[in-house]
Amino acid sequence: MPTYEYKCQVCGYLFEEFQSMLAEPIRLCPRCKGPVIRLPGTGGGIIFKGSGFYETDYKRKKGEPEKPEVEKKPEPEKAKTEKTKKEKTAED
Repeated sequence: MPTYEYKCQVCGYLFEEFQSMLAEPIRLCPRCKGPVIRLPGTGGGIIFKGSGFYETDYKRKKGEPEKPEVEKKPEPEKAKTEKTKKEKTAED
C-alpha cells in the first residue's frame, strides 16, 4: 500500500496517509477540516528486507550444475612479451 501526501488548502498543513490504492482520497484536513489536495507522489518505494540475496534464494532446475564452469582464455602472445619486458625492466 502506498503512502500519499496531502496539503490543506486553508492552513497549509502537510500530512501523509498510508492507504490502499483503491481507497477514496482524503477530502478534509485533520486539523482545520478545510479542503485538501493530494500532491503528486514519488510512487511506491521498494523495500529490501534481510541482509541480501543468496544463491540459495533461487531454486535450481533438476540436473542443473551448482556453478557454471568458467573457461579461461589463453593470454595473447603480445601481452606475454610485454609482461616479460616489464618484469625485466623492474629487475634491472
